[in-house]
Amino acid sequence: MLILWWARRDLRLIDNPVLEYAARHNARVVPVYVHAPDEEAPWQPGAANNWWRCTSLQALDQQLQNRNGRLIVRSGSSAETLRALAQKLGADAVMWNRLYEPHLVQRDRGVKTTLLNADIETKNFSGHLLLEPHRSCKPSGEPYRVFTPYWKNAASFINRTSTPDEPPAICWDGQELPSQSPGDLAEFQPEPWHQQLAAHWEPGESAANAALNQFVDQHLHSYAELRDHPGELGTSRLSPHLHFGEISVQRVWNAVTSSPENGSKFLSELGWREFAHHLLWHFPETPRANFNPRFDHYPWRKPTVGDPALRAWQRGRTGIAMVDAAMRELWQCGWMHNRMRMLCGSLLTKNLGIHWHAGAEWFWDTLVDADLANNTQGWQWVAGCGADAAPFFRIFNPDTQAERFDSREQYRRRWLPQGAASVPPMVDLKSSRARALAAYKDNCTGND
Repeated sequence: MLILWWARRDLRLIDNPVLEYAARHNARVVPVYVHAPDEEAPWQPGAANNWWRCTSLQALDQQLQNRNGRLIVRSGSSAETLRALAQKLGADAVMWNRLYEPHLVQRDRGVKTTLLNADIETKNFSGHLLLEPHRSCKPSGEPYRVFTPYWKNAASFINRTSTPDEPPAICWDGQELPSQSPGDLAEFQPEPWHQQLAAHWEPGESAANAALNQFVDQHLHSYAELRDHPGELGTSRLSPHLHFGEISVQRVWNAVTSSPENGSKFLSELGWREFAHHLLWHFPETPRANFNPRFDHYPWRKPTVGDPALRAWQRGRTGIAMVDAAMRELWQCGWMHNRMRMLCGSLLTKNLGIHWHAGAEWFWDTLVDADLANNTQGWQWVAGCGADAAPFFRIFNPDTQAERFDSREQYRRRWLPQGAASVPPMVDLKSSRARALAAYKDNCTGND
């Protein structure tokens, strides 16, 4: 039996459902990655995300070569590339692990139709989430809109199921096929800021497993206490590894639940990841449309290219120290501490009055862990227009946040060059807060 493994965001050998299936059936496997960014429109990977993807593909290819295999990389139509390869090799089936973004679901259905019409069997598996996004619904069948009842219900379905510690024994095939180099897929922006990301990250399955072990062994015990302090090493930093499937979320769940430490707070953060996918599955319009339609009338400003206020926010030149530190962390690392994401989002959407779309687009291009479900849910939450969103009157005060979570100025000293904090604030926090609340009262309140 010969299987084509269509690799996408499951760039791992351990606990990969396609490979576990192949091992059980003694199948030979040809690993294939198809570079087709146009099929991901309008949400093609941004620059930072693209750097991670290419580097992770190189790491996967090296893993396969160490096992007498090889990753076959092609560019073009996914459906036609897979069909042609399957027919050339006489493959029995093409298999993949499911993704859930609306445009990718539509693409995958088209791929399946093309293959079935060519009499090529297909099979797909659940390997990206703890739960399928349609599974945890209300008894009525309606989707949840609030996290707490969602997670109470969803968590009851999640078990600590066994996951392997080593890759399965696979007979790899297809090494003779022509292939592009994964490094040739890079599609970077004119500014080569992404080149500094390698100083902060190591993509790939080995690095993902090392990061998980380090977090569980050294930081899980203090996670609930330190997770909101950006100057401390208090978070897992697993989000890009999970996004690209370099480690399975079930493996992470198992590691945390088997630890003697209380990991309930961290598990609930995995729950927010599940909830974000639940929302995107049931409300596929939300990457562009307000979840709460009342906010369709909020007078957010939609900036033009080069807008000075947006540019200052993007580059960490607002004169507000905590925000500028966070935006510079993002620019240098392709990542930002979660509390800082909320703080920067609040300033943009409420104090500066700029539409959350502009913030979501900037994060999409600059985050190594840019994920459509999480990015959408996060921005709508902080803007006040999303599911289970923060009340609109909860406008983060950067000075208060600094006192509570960076009292020793560790975070600001790290990311702000000397003298940067002396830049005059571009907006008055008190008066801009009042304007935001007045705009909300005038445009978004009233009788249901």
